[in-house]
Amino acid sequence: MGTGRRPGPVFAVGHEQVEAFFAVETDKVISWHVRILSKSLDVSKSFRVCLRYNTHMTHDPEFTLLNPQPLLIVISGPSGVGKDTVMQRMQERGMPFHFVVTATTRPKRENEVHGVDYFFVSKDEFARMIEENELIEFAIVYNDYKGIPKNQVREALASGKDVVMRLDVQGAETVRKLAPDALLVFITTESEEELVGRLKARKTETTDELALRIATARKELKRVEAFDYVIINHDFKLDETVDTVAAIIDAEHHRVQHREVTL
Repeated sequence: MGTGRRPGPVFAVGHEQVEAFFAVETDKVISWHVRILSKSLDVSKSFRVCLRYNTHMTHDPEFTLLNPQPLLIVISGPSGVGKDTVMQRMQERGMPFHFVVTATTRPKRENEVHGVDYFFVSKDEFARMIEENELIEFAIVYNDYKGIPKNQVREALASGKDVVMRLDVQGAETVRKLAPDALLVFITTESEEELVGRLKARKTETTDELALRIATARKELKRVEAFDYVIINHDFKLDETVDTVAAIIDAEHHRVQHREVTL
């Protein structure tokens, strides 16, 4: 103590009292910062609650919030329900997913782009991919082969990104066997009659091919119970369908028991 200074009162405090004092003062500082953040960011009440919830986590080292795992999302359904259109709109809206490009042996249609809509390959090239185990799944669809390149999906999941792929019903069920925690979404129309009407209106198949697609679609409509969610893709309401898909994915990331995908 320096000379010329009046001695102040001295109190003896124990270790417990010191800890209690700092705990109270720390809570005051945290509350003050939360109020400032809430006003300056104009955040919602739910976000303010989240801020306080996260701050209290520091007081309990035994409490750990599990990080959500990347999802493997399969958009499926019968031919003609709009799977490709849904995927395209999701990409147009800049959704932060990795969109898988499927390999196929079918001829490229007008306005389709190689490497964007599909990887268009010959049957010999597809056979090589099968032999070298480069595909997660493959199937014959309307006399042509379709398959999902394995490395593409694994690399995207490893980066932490959700992976979205479009598959026919048969392919979706194959993925379920390989990855039981995959998220399967079934896209459909309001009725079978509407589906048949859409297929006929496309005019992209011969009469025999159209008959095969209609017959296959009718069988696939009965497989909806193999999926986690079903969404009706109404005419002229594409964005509502995409919003529903996005809401499902968001909800899945808030599950207590996260899906863990391994391939």
